[in-house]
Amino acid sequence: MGTVIKVAEARTSRGLSANARVSNAHTANPCSSNPSASNPAMLFQLLRFSSPSLPIGGFAWSQGLESAIDLGWLKHEEDLHGWLLAMLEQSFAHQELPLLLRMLPGGDDAKTGLDTLAYWNERSLALRESAELRLEDVQMGRALLQLALSLNIGGAKSWPAEKDISYLAAFAMACGYYNIDFEPAATGYIWSWLDNQIAAAIKLFPLGQTSGQLLIEQLAPAITVVIDTARQVADDDVGISLQGQVMASMLHESQYSRMFRS
Repeated sequence: MGTVIKVAEARTSRGLSANARVSNAHTANPCSSNPSASNPAMLFQLLRFSSPSLPIGGFAWSQGLESAIDLGWLKHEEDLHGWLLAMLEQSFAHQELPLLLRMLPGGDDAKTGLDTLAYWNERSLALRESAELRLEDVQMGRALLQLALSLNIGGAKSWPAEKDISYLAAFAMACGYYNIDFEPAATGYIWSWLDNQIAAAIKLFPLGQTSGQLLIEQLAPAITVVIDTARQVADDDVGISLQGQVMASMLHESQYSRMFRS
């Protein structure tokens, strides 16, 4: 009985100490003191904002994948692997991640940071080459901005209500608030996209859960190269056209039976 009481007292003491630490944590951004990738608070926020379960509607879109499968462009797992690898090596390396790099805050001036974010947000939206791809970007961006407002994330209240925000810009805003550096932010952004694509493919394709994980395993080595390539892209070179994806997203509008919105 004495041992039980001592354990209970120890747990109570630890609980009070933990409560005090949690209370203190509410007074400041827990990621501000250590912006490195080893910061557990930063990693926690990165995992949260990279999660496909984030309430922004990402599960409703396939980015043209549904049409590509319906049209017979993708018939086998090898085709799907090639499709996703091309997206990584082209779209992410030369457009998405270079944009993210420029959207992340680079200094202490909040006004300058917001102006820079707004500039590259316009560039991001202009690079959406079909109505469906732009609609996806804007609706997910708006949902993430609303979440950021609810979480009192800096910059969200300053964003003009009438101005569209891309999902990428809203993601960068959240990463900037929690001091998430480019490399982990880029990794999280890729993961969010890739997990959604695999989940969509499993619903549309003769692809099992384990096969989906094997595809992720095969694509993982490309991520480091993609991020390194993105760092080298000059301002004037940001942007690329993947005509297959664009055509698939456009043809999706007239597809007879649809599970996804793009």
